Amino acid sequence: MHVLILGGTTEARRLAELLADEDLPGLRVTNSLAGRVAAPRTPPGEVRVGGFGGAGGLAAWLAGHGVDLLVDATHPFAGTISFNAARAAESARVPLLAVRRPGWTPVAGDVWHDAGSLAEAARLIPGLGRRVFLTTGRTGLAAFAGLRDPWFLVRSVDAPEAPLPPRTEVLLDRGPFTLDGERELLRRHRIDVLVTKDSGGEATAPKLTAAREAGVPVVVVRRPPVPEGVPVVGGPGEAVRRVREAHAGRRPPGAPHASG
Repeated sequence: MHVLILGGTTEARRLAELLADEDLPGLRVTNSLAGRVAAPRTPPGEVRVGGFGGAGGLAAWLAGHGVDLLVDATHPFAGTISFNAARAAESARVPLLAVRRPGWTPVAGDVWHDAGSLAEAARLIPGLGRRVFLTTGRTGLAAFAGLRDPWFLVRSVDAPEAPLPPRTEVLLDRGPFTLDGERELLRRHRIDVLVTKDSGGEATAPKLTAAREAGVPVVVVRRPPVPEGVPVVGGPGEAVRRVREAHAGRRPPGAPHASG
């Protein structure tokens, strides 16, 4: 049984680790990384790096490499690859499963402002603050480039892509982050508004707690939906159970078909 994991996330790497420990005869796992991070954490199993050339290219790869199950464990905001995966899986007649960590939910004391896109988040900033902690990743920052008055602290794993806001300081760092570290960062840079995508998970959640404690408003960009009809699980453990079920249900090569 061949499983292709579209990864690059903590969940994808953990899924690969769990599958490596499973006693499933004949299980082959291939991890696909987009190659956008300079030094990715390599998961166990086979690894391929780079795109597929759209839905058609992915469908051809699935068929050509005998993939039995496609797992979309990409970032919640990697919308293009998720829709390509859905189209490719349908075309190649390969089952598809999406792994999506639960989104964040506000608690008492949070001051959150909902945004449907990075552009909408940028429009909200002038009414909320002048010193912005921007944690939306290295791409898409052009949405904020027209804001000339606010000062931005941009945190990302790799150097962000231009164009950037004219008053920007870049902080290259990789989570998980600690609550004490986030508290100090907000204090040291006098942050008065935080902008984040609703990525979910624990690795970067401490910034939300630090913002709540400091009374800093948070602009939260909503995640795109999973393609309609695609089964979704909330974490690697549930995905492993689905892989076990698929493995148990496979007909061994050469076995006769059941008579009806």
